[in-house]
Amino acid sequence: MNSKYECMELNDGHFIPILGFGTYAPNEVPKSQATEATKLAIDAGFRHIDAAYMYRNEEEVGLAIRSKIADGTVKREDIFYTSKLPSTCLKPEMVRPCLEESLKKLQLDYVDLYIIHFPVPMKPGENFAPLEENGKYALDEVDLCDTWEALEKCKDAGLTKSIGVSNFNRRQLEKILNKPGLKYKPVCNQVECHPYLNQSKLLDFCKSKGIVLVAYGVLGTQRYKPWVDEKSPFLLDDPVLGAMAKKYNRTAALISIRYLLQRGIVVLAKSFNENRIKENMQTSRQRSLEEVIDEKQTKNSQLRQDWKSAKLRENIFF
Repeated sequence: MNSKYECMELNDGHFIPILGFGTYAPNEVPKSQATEATKLAIDAGFRHIDAAYMYRNEEEVGLAIRSKIADGTVKREDIFYTSKLPSTCLKPEMVRPCLEESLKKLQLDYVDLYIIHFPVPMKPGENFAPLEENGKYALDEVDLCDTWEALEKCKDAGLTKSIGVSNFNRRQLEKILNKPGLKYKPVCNQVECHPYLNQSKLLDFCKSKGIVLVAYGVLGTQRYKPWVDEKSPFLLDDPVLGAMAKKYNRTAALISIRYLLQRGIVVLAKSFNENRIKENMQTSRQRSLEEVIDEKQTKNSQLRQDWKSAKLRENIFF
């Protein structure tokens, strides 16, 4: 990984760029847009690309990466690529074939990070969220420790450099960490995280175990109707965010991203809009994370992690 892109060391010795580009898009968005957006992201400076088998766009994302390698913008080793194992493929015998299918779609020899997408085993099939006749999710019986052993074998086989998890709580993480014969710890736990959902307890636990927290939904915009009250406030309309954005001549989105970076969290910024892609990349270029922490310490400013109550006020610096 090129040293000019700021990275964080993982517990297996590899490095992950602190700012990543998310490639998820709703089904109504043409898959071809993933190709163009990923190209724009790489041109803007993103070197961490986050995708998943479940997104059904790895062919398009892989095309973008290979085209940027072909035109000399990047080398393969410059790119940190993440893929994810879907809940319908958690049976140990399905793990490697699923990863190999992703590699085939990507036309890459390896991924940099392979993670369990959700800690909820579901019955295998083309539908990633299968339902029973009664309308309930069709759950499967799989021991996640067995799934983890299969991921470890993928790492040993060179199909992925690092392995981790996503959407795990503390209890689920402890199950992996306490597994007899554990060969590799998860390097990361990717979860939804933003100023309205700061994950402070989970972050502290992960840090204590040498696990990097990776944040998605960082702008608080994943407002899926089954999960989120439509009357809940929009993060980017928060008056404190707005005031700080005005003071520092930044957008509310950049303030939110910087808030997470200062806490030692790897951030995934997702947009298919060219201007916003470029804007999001500015966050890591304004000032290094180390300098921001130094400035906070010299000003004797206590970083408050509960945005809703403490409002974070003057604790983000550019």
